[in-house]
Amino acid sequence: MNQEYVTNINGAYRLANTRVSLDSVVHAWRSGLSPESIVDDFPVLTLEQVYGAIAFYLAHQDEIDEYLRQGAAEYEALRQKHLEQLRTTKPQLYQKLIAHKQRQTA
Repeated sequence: MNQEYVTNINGAYRLANTRVSLDSVVHAWRSGLSPESIVDDFPVLTLEQVYGAIAFYLAHQDEIDEYLRQGAAEYEALRQKHLEQLRTTKPQLYQKLIAHKQRQTA
């Protein structure tokens, strides 16, 4: 029996029949979480689904890694765009956020 664990819908990889992104499972697993811990974090998933997603990732690692890099780049571009809009439309709020971030990293 051939079970499908991952689907690609409109360019987004999801665990089949769920709203959980493959990104979430891969990032958690690459961060060192066990499949059991991932199930704890995503109770809608079964252990079989998590192992299936990891197996899918390993079988398509180059493709998925590129997909993840592309998603991270798109996120960063959007984040920068919104920061620039905030800087120009609400400079006081922008300065408060920057000051807060600097205090957090100091």
